[in-house]
Amino acid sequence: MDKTNAAFEPRIVAFLCRWCSYAGADLAGVSRLTYPANIVPMRVNCSGRVDTEMVLTALEKGADGVLIGGCHPGDCHYVSGNYKTRRRVVLLKQALSEVGIDPRRVHLEWISASEGIKFQSTMTSYTELIRELGPTPVRQRKEPVHG
Repeated sequence: MDKTNAAFEPRIVAFLCRWCSYAGADLAGVSRLTYPANIVPMRVNCSGRVDTEMVLTALEKGADGVLIGGCHPGDCHYVSGNYKTRRRVVLLKQALSEVGIDPRRVHLEWISASEGIKFQSTMTSYTELIRELGPTPVRQRKEPVHG
């Protein structure tokens, strides 16, 4: 990591499926597993409900990265929500890349309710990746007013 990003603390929005990934986060918590406090968890009924506009809005409003957590393929409580998410994320990453935004700023991970350790390691590694990428180029940063 270069010195310019040494003090940078990323803001990451995590859209988490209520049935699997959010429960995995809960398991990590009750198991007292530590992970970076940079994550803002948002519970959604299904990862399939996370649309492109939600991700782009999170980036525009200041998120340096967006993580979408869902049930493993074949285990979706709504049958095909996670398959829709996978297709949507592939297209979104292509679009971000075309406009010059690193597609790694959006990440999709399958985390089940029993995978508290996987939740912890995913949040830790994704935070480190976003820290290396630096602040998002999407957000319009306001310059401080000097008086």
